[in-house]
Amino acid sequence: MTNDPVSERIQQEISANPVLLFMKGTPSFPQCGFSAAVVQILSRAGVQFKGIDVLTDPGLREGIKRFSNWPTIPQLYVKGEFIGGCDIVREMYESGELATLLTEKGLLAPAS
Repeated sequence: MTNDPVSERIQQEISANPVLLFMKGTPSFPQCGFSAAVVQILSRAGVQFKGIDVLTDPGLREGIKRFSNWPTIPQLYVKGEFIGGCDIVREMYESGELATLLTEKGLLAPAS
C-alpha cells in the first residue's frame, strides 16, 4: 500500500464495514439513479450497509476509482471484496447470486 491518505481511508472503511457502498449521495437521499438502484437492491436483500457519499469529497471520488481500478460509481464491497457497480449488483440480485454471496459471507441468514 502507498502512503496515499485517500487510499488508506478507503482501505480503513472497507476493513471496518462488512457491506460498504461508495455512492453519489446517501442511502436515504441518493443523488444518482445508479446509486439509488443499488441502495434499493441492498435494502430488498435485507442486508445492513454503510453508504459513503463521494460527492462531498472530490479526492475520494477520484481515489475510489483508482483504488478499485473501476471507472464508475457506485461501487459495492462485501467483506473487503470489490463486487462491482450497479449493473453487476443488479444482475447478481436478479440471479440470486447476491443473496448467496451475502449468506456465504455470514451477512444474511440462510433461506429456510
